[in-house]
Amino acid sequence: MPDTPVEMLEIAPGAVHLKQYLSIDEQRAIAGRCLELGAGDAGFYTPVVRGMHPMSVRMLCLGRHWNARTYTYEECRTDVDRRPAPALPGELAGVAERAGRDAGFTFTPDLCIVNWYSAASKMGLHQDKDESPESIAQGAPVVSFSIGDTARFLFGGLRRREPIEKILLESGDAFVFGGPARLRYHGVTRILPGTAPAGLPFEGRLNLTFRQY
Repeated sequence: MPDTPVEMLEIAPGAVHLKQYLSIDEQRAIAGRCLELGAGDAGFYTPVVRGMHPMSVRMLCLGRHWNARTYTYEECRTDVDRRPAPALPGELAGVAERAGRDAGFTFTPDLCIVNWYSAASKMGLHQDKDESPESIAQGAPVVSFSIGDTARFLFGGLRRREPIEKILLESGDAFVFGGPARLRYHGVTRILPGTAPAGLPFEGRLNLTFRQY
């Protein structure tokens, strides 16, 4: 964590924005680990969703694979190449567990989806609801880290048409939502090129979202 106190902003009950949560050294280490895993077997790929439309991000699933055709988790990438999902490294899970605790949650992350955004990437408004019914019922949080270029993040309500708040997520920020906020709609409308801190080993934005299946 940074040497200075982290600014914690409660966006809604159960939703906390931890600004500059990761130090630059942590950002470099996490990004490097993601790139290493992403270059191996079952590494980064472009998901194709229902209707055979490719997503605008590249994805890496750790711990469990998220099937973009069925919106379910599985051990192997049956919608891609049938390779088993790489294990979730303990050091990454530990950072997510710490951030969840700092935001007021106790959980044990066992999967992570890493989305690599380019300048043109977006993520439509959606709910994260494909984890187990037990995890959803418990309100186990999603812990998200942003590394690289700033993203314009949307955070809405429990229904698609409820008011939406626009938040800039910068490199090193964490965003945690669980409990009553667990099923709120969210998305990304824009990546701001050239806003990443110097010295990161990639271009664009890496977004890591940790969950407890």
